[in-house]
Amino acid sequence: MSIEAKLAELGLTLPEAAAPVAAYVPVVVAGGLAHVSGQVSIVGGQLLKGRLGEDLTLEQGVEGAQACALMILAQLKAALGSLDRVERVVKLGAFVNSTAAFTDQPKVANGASELMVAVFGEAGKHARSAVGVPSLPLGVAVEVDAIVAVRAD
Repeated sequence: MSIEAKLAELGLTLPEAAAPVAAYVPVVVAGGLAHVSGQVSIVGGQLLKGRLGEDLTLEQGVEGAQACALMILAQLKAALGSLDRVERVVKLGAFVNSTAAFTDQPKVANGASELMVAVFGEAGKHARSAVGVPSLPLGVAVEVDAIVAVRAD
């Protein structure tokens, strides 16, 4: 089954790949790896802003991480031409805008991790970092970056 078909089966629609907001490119492919720049939480076409443990719930954080993962897939599709070129999700880095008392960053990051496994199966299982930070660009709640092994075209 193609990845596009798998997305449809899961009821997922990729967003339009977002343009960079600063001096970087969304994806760099080198040495068989695609390095995807951090993608921020955009839910329902709007930035999901706020801080976990202060004005956002764990569920909102998970939704934000899922949205980041979908944007990672959109960026990969734009850069690679097809998500079927993805060989394996190697690593995700999740950054969670959270208070010092909030310690569920791994649960927030699971929103992105579980989506990758749902889409790619075993190839979606990856290494990961999940860290709390005092702020993120544009005031967003979550940012996720990725390293993905890719097949040659």
